[in-house]
Amino acid sequence: MKNTRKAWTVAIALGVVAATGATYAVAAPAAPHTARATGEETQLQKLYKEAVAEGGRLVVYAGGDKPGQADYLKDAFVRKFPKMKVDIVVDFSKNHDARVDNQIDEHHVVADVVHLQTVDDFPRWKKEGVLERYKPVGWNKVDSRVKDKDGYYTGLFYFAFADVTATKLGSKAPVEAKDFLRPEFKNKLVFTYPNDDDAVLYYFKQLTDEYGFGYLKKLLAQNPKFVRGTQDSSDLVGTGDYVANFGSGGSASGLSQVILPKQSPWVAWPQTGAILKNAPHQAAAKLYLSWILSKEAQTNDIGTWSSRTDVAPPAGRKGIFDYKNMNPLGLGAFMSDRTALDRYKARINLYVGDVQGVNPSDPKGALGLYPVSQNGTQG
Repeated sequence: MKNTRKAWTVAIALGVVAATGATYAVAAPAAPHTARATGEETQLQKLYKEAVAEGGRLVVYAGGDKPGQADYLKDAFVRKFPKMKVDIVVDFSKNHDARVDNQIDEHHVVADVVHLQTVDDFPRWKKEGVLERYKPVGWNKVDSRVKDKDGYYTGLFYFAFADVTATKLGSKAPVEAKDFLRPEFKNKLVFTYPNDDDAVLYYFKQLTDEYGFGYLKKLLAQNPKFVRGTQDSSDLVGTGDYVANFGSGGSASGLSQVILPKQSPWVAWPQTGAILKNAPHQAAAKLYLSWILSKEAQTNDIGTWSSRTDVAPPAGRKGIFDYKNMNPLGLGAFMSDRTALDRYKARINLYVGDVQGVNPSDPKGALGLYPVSQNGTQG
């Protein structure tokens, strides 16, 4: 069985993630007494005491498509704050936001923090008055383009989807969208269903906007395989006859690499987080958001582009807003117009067919309405 936690952190180390990765060793936490960390560290330790006094419990809902993908965050958090008991429940963001809506409506909120791909949910939740107003440690360093000016939600870090290609291809690997149409790749491509994941759908939307639906017809003539989940599509690259995809984050297998197109569109977005107003563990929620936005964690633990303006991009990458063929705010705009999105999704569905397969983040269907752990324990 693949180590999904390792897979997730690998791509993060590459600076292009969402559900996958390459080998990434989490750096040891920075010493709390450095001049850089002193102010934030003092605030974090105060919040830690409050969270322990509250009971030391925290439940986070994290967008993803494989159990264990967010364990790198949980492990880093617990190393820093060992008295905390933390569960981070991973599921498709489109399932978690519905779950949150239901919990709020049922007056039975069990999640404390949510960080999701569905960035359009957060302005709506703010308007509905269901988010806790809180400006975490590091708030003033967060890029104003990805945070709510009133303090109800914020981008935490950036996830990204680009090309994933088999290492055995070497210099023959596809880079631009048109490269995937080369005859030698027929029957050798694997993609995530775009009608199952809005970030993948947006990837396809950019391509059909740029190159027309004729491009999609040519791509489908390559007879690609479609699967549920970006990690599963990444993990298949380099195995069997599968040699490439776009619209996912990478694999920990060592059989593939991540390539950023230089001309074709690709996708990145600020994975956005907030505290629910009726969260049962408010102090723990504040500690978690403050920790994840601290310079220490943003430098050593998240492994991808930071939402802070004072943290450098991953090695070998430009600043997230410096790519001419990628707009980090584009996915949010796309998802905010649900009518247009659903219309495009319905059209795509005609081409790729209905989604097939179980939910890879909940293969046993155990999560239910009020999960407080990945195994489906109900709160």
